[in-house]
Amino acid sequence: MDEAFWQNKWELNQIGFHENKPHPFLVRFFPELRLEKGARVFVPLCGKSLDIHWLLAHGFSVVGIELSTIAIESLFQELGLVPQITQAGKVQRFVAENICIYAGNIFALTQAELGEVDATYDRAALIALPDTMRIEYARHLADITNEAPMLLVTLDYDQACLNGPPFSVTTEEVLRHYTEFYTVQMLDKHAVSGGLKGKCPATEVAWHLASK
Repeated sequence: MDEAFWQNKWELNQIGFHENKPHPFLVRFFPELRLEKGARVFVPLCGKSLDIHWLLAHGFSVVGIELSTIAIESLFQELGLVPQITQAGKVQRFVAENICIYAGNIFALTQAELGEVDATYDRAALIALPDTMRIEYARHLADITNEAPMLLVTLDYDQACLNGPPFSVTTEEVLRHYTEFYTVQMLDKHAVSGGLKGKCPATEVAWHLASK
């Protein structure tokens, strides 16, 4: 699980994790964050998610980070935007109207480079990381976003049934990683239709992480 793993996925177009519509939990529960129009939303490990299209269409400003420049270039092309590209520390910055995507490793992104954000939407970042990285990720995310409120989506399944990613993240783990920084509330959960990758039962869970 290094950078080359994800770069290779995009280079070979092995992007079965890319959803063909905005996530239902985003549509249902993003209003729980009670944000004003124009609020700046951070989407870590964003790929070219259609969730970004949804956020922009609903009047929010989006800032994200993604390893693959292939994904970022495709995102801007699908949005019909031509970004300005500049260097920002150890990462590149792709900027157009109401959207800024950093190209690079999230652990190389600092609070100063990210700037102020009003909320975080994590649908595919925490569950993309192995357990040895999730502790560091949760702490780093809280740090660079100044513990901004978050809509988090996780998967819970028998990890022995299927190797990740996406990885299984239990309720106990969510609480362990985030209760230091947030008030954690489970919003809903539902069974993944057809099972995860058609191989094993799985439950998708939506969480509201409120600033303390």
